[in-house]
Amino acid sequence: QRIEKLPAHKRLLQGLALVPEGRGIFTRLTVEENLRMGAYCRRDADAVESDLERVFSMLPRVKERLQQVAGTLSGGEQQMLAIGRALLSRPKLLLLDEPSMGLAPLVVEKIFEVIRSVAAEGVTILLVEQNANLALEFSQRAYVMESGRITLSGSGDALLADPASRLTLDSWVD
Repeated sequence: QRIEKLPAHKRLLQGLALVPEGRGIFTRLTVEENLRMGAYCRRDADAVESDLERVFSMLPRVKERLQQVAGTLSGGEQQMLAIGRALLSRPKLLLLDEPSMGLAPLVVEKIFEVIRSVAAEGVTILLVEQNANLALEFSQRAYVMESGRITLSGSGDALLADPASRLTLDSWVD
């Protein structure tokens, strides 16, 4: 179904959720208010509460900060909040734009743990990520772009295993 002319809230109702580059949280709202914005279009209050608990189990740091103003969170906590908010819309397709950008390695590891978990639940994920090696580790299908052109494509495993791809990926990441 074509969506380019649909307003954002209708795209959300179709099952599309975005975690934008730079997180895109509501900095003046609390963590809880940000999370609940993810469920704004939903009318199943009991299921929303259940989904909140699911997000808290995946992102316990978010639960610890519920009453904190979101703009005062660390970068990693803001990224976790942005992912949690997107998950509360119950997406069929989750778009993630540079989720590891500017984050400490341990936080990146946690973010990708959550991404893997969400994918395992059957949510389709479209990931744009500069950390090619990390992204390819769990990608079923991958495309490497340079200067707006696709230069490599295949399964994540195949691109990681192919020596020719390795050279391109290693030079691209540096």
